[in-house]
Amino acid sequence: MKFNKKDLKTLTNIIASRRDVRGNNFINKKISSKKLNIILQSALNAPSVGFSQPWKFIIVDKDKQDLVYTHFMKSFEKSKKKFIDRPLYSSLKLEGIKESDINIAVYYKKSSSNTLGQTYMKRTGEYSVVCAILNMWLTARALNIGMGWVSILKPKKINKIFNMNKNQYKFIAYLCLGYTKEFYDEPELKKLKWNKKLKLDECLIS
Repeated sequence: MKFNKKDLKTLTNIIASRRDVRGNNFINKKISSKKLNIILQSALNAPSVGFSQPWKFIIVDKDKQDLVYTHFMKSFEKSKKKFIDRPLYSSLKLEGIKESDINIAVYYKKSSSNTLGQTYMKRTGEYSVVCAILNMWLTARALNIGMGWVSILKPKKINKIFNMNKNQYKFIAYLCLGYTKEFYDEPELKKLKWNKKLKLDECLIS
């Protein structure tokens, strides 16, 4: 299969329009099982070290969502101490656990045998799972569905909530998906001047 300039332009626009969506932007609208399946299937097409496909997904039920939310709020309050010099932090909405339609917990399944390509770089399996998450993010955006990654969580606590054995699985991400009021024209933290967007020459090491 070959692609053309129009395909490239569409892909570039989707990548540039991807946003980390928070609870202040989700709306009360259901994601169909068909569209959820499209998003999850896109994850399965991600590259993985040694074709290991080490990703596992949990579609989170309401009771578990409540437990994750309670844990998040405690973690968020504690994290404020680390940003005491940045007052903006306390006012940020950093999750959409309750407002989004679907929550997904993403895990890396540890290999019980040697994996091609993982001999010296042990964490490439985890990186593979992150590639799957990005596929989901871009596919969701192409479907005009928002996605947010909640990162102020303690893996040990999340494992307990989902009864996951840390010797077999490693917690990677907690994702919130739902339709949105809008997609911002630029990243929210850039709009709020939390940080500036780097230019390409600032990312090159010479």
